[in-house]
Amino acid sequence: MVGRRRLGRRFGWLWAAYAVSAYGSGLGFGALPLIAVLVLHAGPAEVSALSAVGPAMGALIAVPLAPWVEFRRKRSVMIAMDLTRFAVMATIPVAYAFGRLGFVQLLVISVVVAAAKIASNAAGGAYLKALVRPDDLLVANARFESTNWSSIAVGPPLGGAAIGLFGPVTTVVADALSYLLSALGITAIGGGREEAPRPTGKSQVRAGALLDGWRHIMGDPGLRALYLNNMLVSGLIMATEPLLAVLLLRQLEFPPWQYGLAFAAPCAGGLIGSRLAHRVVARYGRHWVFRTVGTLRAIWLIGLAFVRPGVVGLVTVMVVELAIIINMSLYTPVLATYRLERTPKHLVARTLSAWSIGQQASIAVFTALGGLLADVTGPRTALTVAGLLILATPFLLPRRDRTTPQHEPELAA
Repeated sequence: MVGRRRLGRRFGWLWAAYAVSAYGSGLGFGALPLIAVLVLHAGPAEVSALSAVGPAMGALIAVPLAPWVEFRRKRSVMIAMDLTRFAVMATIPVAYAFGRLGFVQLLVISVVVAAAKIASNAAGGAYLKALVRPDDLLVANARFESTNWSSIAVGPPLGGAAIGLFGPVTTVVADALSYLLSALGITAIGGGREEAPRPTGKSQVRAGALLDGWRHIMGDPGLRALYLNNMLVSGLIMATEPLLAVLLLRQLEFPPWQYGLAFAAPCAGGLIGSRLAHRVVARYGRHWVFRTVGTLRAIWLIGLAFVRPGVVGLVTVMVVELAIIINMSLYTPVLATYRLERTPKHLVARTLSAWSIGQQASIAVFTALGGLLADVTGPRTALTVAGLLILATPFLLPRRDRTTPQHEPELAA
């Protein structure tokens, strides 16, 4: 069966390292804003800064990191980024123990973690392309996607319980240790010394190398359409999270456990979609997935505008979230595989960095705009606007079938 296809011991270590890190991040989901509220008694503006400004600044820092990642050994980069995140996250329990924890420290940590995540993901994508056969890329990406959604389903509820039992920095310790274990797992991959990539011409040193990832994306009609669509869809979906929190917890007075259940339970849909990805592509083709599933993941968001109090409202949120997650988890590994196939080896890290930076910036912008609109009109109106805007995003999906892998050009001597 596809789900049991063996991809080798080295991929097994890479997957295990990813799983440990993902579950650690799941346990620590929302830990920094929570610590800011419970320990530092931060106000809404400071909490919003942690959720938006920190990741946005991290994305900005990741821009000059992209060429550096491109021309380094990818395993070394992933290990370095894991150790960096372990080091900065570990400062939180130390500072807390000595009564020295401050908001600026949390903000700096959020910036560093965001930048390191983008660099690590870019290196990981490039390494995966070299590690597994082209025919196995979709299976590998689907396994990562399945692990990601299962960590989101399990991690936050367990993390909330751990905070209640052991204190506010408990999940931060678990998250920090997960990065250390991830670094050890990547180290265990072995397989000989990875050859350092050779730059083409002067691409390593010229300033324009910073923009090569965007040049490649915007110069490829298929990638360009998918990139613009992905930025808008991701930005609009993620912008609804704080709006929905205000609507459910403050206006509709949902208990916190129901709020957590409304988001955790639908994550099981991520296991369904990711396991179906290979079969759906085999039967209908990737272009069908981009057009049909890409459309289906966008049409459900408007349902959040109709949430009402009580059990009916809870079920409404869960059904909407489940439908979005099933389609996203099917679509995402197909997109990730296509993106790797359409990108030459010497541009993979910069292309993936550009993709992540654009997505992160879009999320920050739409989250900020959604918050401003909610302040003026209320969260339900802001949810309605987001739901209506996302209905236009399928028009950006590629209309022609451009799913043929792009030929790898020969590197210049």
